[in-house]
Amino acid sequence: MTSPIVQVRDLTKTFRIKSRSKGHELQLRAVDEVSFDIFEGETLGLVGESGSGKSTTGRMLIGSIPATNGSVALFGKVITGPDGKANLETVRRRVQFVFQDPMGSLNPRMTIGDSIAEPIDIAGGFSRKDRSDRIAELLETTGLPRSSATRYPHEFSGGQRQRIVIARSLALQPEFVVCDEPVSALDVSMQAQIVNLLRDLQDRFGLSYLFVAHDLAVVRSISHRVAVLYSGGIVEIATRADLYSNPQHPYTRALLAAVPRMGVKRERPKSLAGEVSTIPADVNGCRFAPRCPFVMEICRQMRPQLQNSGGTHHVACHLMSASAGGVADAMTASI
Repeated sequence: MTSPIVQVRDLTKTFRIKSRSKGHELQLRAVDEVSFDIFEGETLGLVGESGSGKSTTGRMLIGSIPATNGSVALFGKVITGPDGKANLETVRRRVQFVFQDPMGSLNPRMTIGDSIAEPIDIAGGFSRKDRSDRIAELLETTGLPRSSATRYPHEFSGGQRQRIVIARSLALQPEFVVCDEPVSALDVSMQAQIVNLLRDLQDRFGLSYLFVAHDLAVVRSISHRVAVLYSGGIVEIATRADLYSNPQHPYTRALLAAVPRMGVKRERPKSLAGEVSTIPADVNGCRFAPRCPFVMEICRQMRPQLQNSGGTHHVACHLMSASAGGVADAMTASI
């Protein structure tokens, strides 16, 4: 396997907020010591509930949010730390971002052509003809007619606007694209079209993606590997086949159990108690312990680390230890 083009090590983002009840400032970890790699031509799916830190992670990968601790390296250049800003400038053209809300990321007063050409205009070095030809090429590549260039965002459907945003992200021929919930605002049929477009573009241009989403069905259709994020930390990471056929963390199992399946009659899965929450920086123990039906005393005292459970499958759970084998068997039988 070649060297990864994205290397994330112990990436952490802490926000400081004032507590009205306690009368002092709290430090909350939105992202907590996250580590992963992304290889050339690969899609890593990052999945989890709202508030789990997915979007914050994606934005730190492109330098739009500074990291509190840890490191991000893009194409061998570390973009965090004292030299981060200078290094980011050297790789900026190779990295792009696709936002969740296409209407919110397009200027309503700019034509589609001008919106797509924004990166081109900022980079410079394009003649007027080259600029026009590039706009037309990008529109056709993403399945839109050339005549779209003179129209405005409100004249398009949500799916068409997302195609426009994707076209803009390709303007400078990037190699790595962060897709932040790119289909969550679309209906199911349009979601499939955009996912197919992203896969076609990956095959055509050799793109690598970080695909952020909360929909496990969508993540399964596009990802080569999947990382499950809970309350800022990765609880499980594996190839798509391993994760969906053999989920090992209680949270992953609960997420998959809740996915509806066509033609399958079964009892309504038990919902998890509580909801995902940001963990204070000074709290020890497993992030999932307050909601886990298999919680043990060690879970409240010590935070589990990602450990290899076979091949490239890694799980952060005390249930995976040999001493907890009986509990792990009970988990397998009950979910």
